[in-house]
Amino acid sequence: MITIWLPLLAGFILLYVGGEALVAGSVRLAFRFKVSSLVVGLTVVAFGTSSPELMVSVDAALRGADGIVVGSVVGSNLCNLLLVLGLAALLRPVEVRRKLLRVDLPFLIAASVALYVALLDGSLSRAEGTAFLLAIAGYTGFSIWRGRHTRDPVEGADDPPVPGLQRLPAWLLLVGGIVLLTVGANLFVSGAVELARQFGVSEALIGLTVVAVGTSLPEISSGVVAAWRGQGDLVVGNAVGSCIFNILCILGASAVIHPLAAHVSQTDLVLMALAPAGLLPFAGTGLKLVRWEGVLLLGAYVTFVVWRVGVG
Repeated sequence: MITIWLPLLAGFILLYVGGEALVAGSVRLAFRFKVSSLVVGLTVVAFGTSSPELMVSVDAALRGADGIVVGSVVGSNLCNLLLVLGLAALLRPVEVRRKLLRVDLPFLIAASVALYVALLDGSLSRAEGTAFLLAIAGYTGFSIWRGRHTRDPVEGADDPPVPGLQRLPAWLLLVGGIVLLTVGANLFVSGAVELARQFGVSEALIGLTVVAVGTSLPEISSGVVAAWRGQGDLVVGNAVGSCIFNILCILGASAVIHPLAAHVSQTDLVLMALAPAGLLPFAGTGLKLVRWEGVLLLGAYVTFVVWRVGVG
């Protein structure tokens, strides 16, 4: 049993340190290129913190473990939107920019609906995976273009928020943070999956819950740190950008490697699509997520996990 708990503990420590470094590097990067931290969160941070999902899913696709691939993406998206944003809003109200409500959240809803439609026949083909990869390439290019043409630098970005890391360059903080988050997540997931299997949990359920939360630990860690440091744009941008990346890039790449069987219920897919749609009225009221809304998001996530464990 100690061989399970040691990776869990080591992973937790690496996740904390990596989250601190990633937030500091992201804020400095936004200031250096004079773009909003929302753009950095939607692209660099989101893609970086989603690297554990990418590695886990590609490895699972190569082994034909489709249940873990699709289940982990569906579970991770619910985790990002409900658990990560809920925890962040509970710590400190999170401001939401209009551009995210007008462009990025609707794009995430469209991507979620596209996945639901693609999986109606029970599988995700190579052609559909290729279309997803083209879509994420277009979205990334548009986000970068928008960031360069909409100057909105972060206030206070010239004052890195992490004591002891001020002298390190932004690229080193970013790369180091992503590496630490990835290693920490892998350690945590390996222990959590082994623990779940000892209790006889099914592969699909492991993907929807244990692996989903485990591979979302970089988003959770960086989101909590960013909220605590008052960097709301990074919190929301990371959560939404990671969800878009999960659907279009991770499932797209996995399907190109090996056509994926769904192995998740249509209810799971509908809930994944409803989560970003449900954020619109929350984030649209006063352009922020406040603490009571964070409590509702957390409650929705706990309800989903309890229900999913109950139905197996």
